[in-house]
Amino acid sequence: MLVTRQPVLRNFWYATLPQDALSDGPKPFRLLGQDIVLFLGEDGAPAALEDRCRHRTAKLSKGWNRDGRVVCGYHGWEYDRTGRLKRIPQFPADQALPDACVTAYSARERYGYVWVCLGEPLLDIPDLPQDRDPAFRRVHQFDERWACSALRMMENSFDNSHFSFVHRATFGDAEQPKPERYALTETEEGFVAEGVVPVKNPPAAHRVTGTTEPWTKRSMRNAWFMPFCRTMDMEYPSGLRHLIFNSATPIDDGSIQLVQVLFRNDREEDCSTEELRAWDRAIIEEDRVILESTDPDAIVDMGRKLEMHMPSDRPGMVMRDRLNALLAAHGEREVPR
Repeated sequence: MLVTRQPVLRNFWYATLPQDALSDGPKPFRLLGQDIVLFLGEDGAPAALEDRCRHRTAKLSKGWNRDGRVVCGYHGWEYDRTGRLKRIPQFPADQALPDACVTAYSARERYGYVWVCLGEPLLDIPDLPQDRDPAFRRVHQFDERWACSALRMMENSFDNSHFSFVHRATFGDAEQPKPERYALTETEEGFVAEGVVPVKNPPAAHRVTGTTEPWTKRSMRNAWFMPFCRTMDMEYPSGLRHLIFNSATPIDDGSIQLVQVLFRNDREEDCSTEELRAWDRAIIEEDRVILESTDPDAIVDMGRKLEMHMPSDRPGMVMRDRLNALLAAHGEREVPR
């Protein structure tokens, strides 16, 4: 799926950079092929503009923040969060400014990140009740660029059958390639997939899972939020819940900014942030290797129906059906299946 060719995808929220990253000045970001600049406005809330000054097209992200306005580093032109030109330092105070604006985009903070929508939002930012629940702590895990498409990342997120092979060095077992149970229920925002997966429990995972047994089970309730967000909610027999949230933010057709935030119903002394990051990092690197080998827009011969040979392929097919319906409603081309 070539995301930059689907204008409707501009009408969703995407996680970009941690808001803390803007404390020392504006930062560049590319979203769906569009270069934007992120900065903190006068009220301390995040703002997003097209990353081009109206004067001589210099990138505003090369400038700095002055009292909640972004200052172009070329000639000092200043813009507020609405994109309105507010100051030309070479003009006398009583000289009228030209009617010049930079395109502004919607920006909000949630879960510690700046979320941006380039158009008119069709859905809200996914609501994660664990972020309001005092029983859970929030752990920032990473945000980094991956050389794969957003849809490939989402398909992989709900494919329980890859665990035994891609993750054989961490928790997977090739001798048990099939989940015990797998059910999918569609929702307004996407769908929820539920399953039970037996997994290996090496010493590095003992405090993550809450047991020292060599094997344990994950009861999984995973949710897809159109188009490219998901939660993976894993509950272990110990009662521990390990809930991962991802935004596969599309940078362009072949790369994403993958954001990962973790919620845990325990305390730092039960399992440290360092342990949690190390365990999940080992797993996510296994995913990264295989996903960066995939084609972002490979067309599958539907006469062979190879993607329906396992129950765990169904989420990817449902994703494509839902996205195709969305594209058709906006007069855009279908996603290859």
